[in-house]
Amino acid sequence: GYHDIRCVESGGPEPGVGCAGRGVITSINFLEENGAYDDVDYVSYDVLGDVVCGGFAMPIRENKAQ
Repeated sequence: GYHDIRCVESGGPEPGVGCAGRGVITSINFLEENGAYDDVDYVSYDVLGDVVCGGFAMPIRENKAQ
């Protein structure tokens, strides 16, 4: 992308079905497996903050975010 910026957007389950946090960790794992984090200086995540699902803690538990 512009100035070597990489941007990815991933969707989640239909409203009221499944856990959006699980989609977040699945997306992060997919990006890792496909080398998206190779030769990157900085990574920023923008995730929903109003979700009642505790699944958003999964990336933190797996040391994928701080």
